[in-house]
Amino acid sequence: MIRLFVATDLAQGQALALDSGQSRYLTAVMRRVVGDQVLVFNGRDGEWRGAIEVSGKRGAILRLQAQERPQALGPDLDLLVAVVKRTRVETIVEKAAELGARRVRLVITERTNAERSRIDRLQVIAAEAAEQTGRMDVPQILEPVKLAKLLADWHAPRRLLFCDEAGDAKPVLAALDGAPPAPWAILIGPEGGFSPAERETLRGLPYATPATLGPRILRADTAAISALTLWQAAQGDWI
Repeated sequence: MIRLFVATDLAQGQALALDSGQSRYLTAVMRRVVGDQVLVFNGRDGEWRGAIEVSGKRGAILRLQAQERPQALGPDLDLLVAVVKRTRVETIVEKAAELGARRVRLVITERTNAERSRIDRLQVIAAEAAEQTGRMDVPQILEPVKLAKLLADWHAPRRLLFCDEAGDAKPVLAALDGAPPAPWAILIGPEGGFSPAERETLRGLPYATPATLGPRILRADTAAISALTLWQAAQGDWI
């Protein structure tokens, strides 16, 4: 059944007017007609089943019938990734949404050398991935921030898995072995790697855990997917 993310509050019997893009997708692309059922969610009120009540030039209207699943959230996990090329950032956001990250924040490091990404476009990609994967929320995509500023404003209870491509760090699963459940963040560096000064700063943080993703040099999107998957294997508690 088709799933759609909406911003509107959801309740039984509510008439829900879809926006033009969703209406066109539902009726022109997927060929759904009056009476067909659709699932909707907003990240707050759970997942609801509705039926198409109106389908016309002005858009589609759903009538909500029943809640299918109560609201649930995955782990409190942030993905922090240095800004890279636009297509790779889009891939990272899509896969982070599929793998359950709650937030994705773009980071500007000393060696960041890439075009600026459109946050509104990335938020749409995250919503589409959430619709397809069955998760009950959409990850928040946050504006880029300089690494120094990010670390200066760090909320101490959150742990940081620092994916270090150099040095003597342990593999991710070994580094996370025995780590207590907590809010976490995963940090992926730029294509040129972290600078020596950034690496020294990160390794000196009491809340940071350095780890390696293996002997090969990975692109940022591959590194992000690998780190999220390994964190999931070590920490569990996913949607």
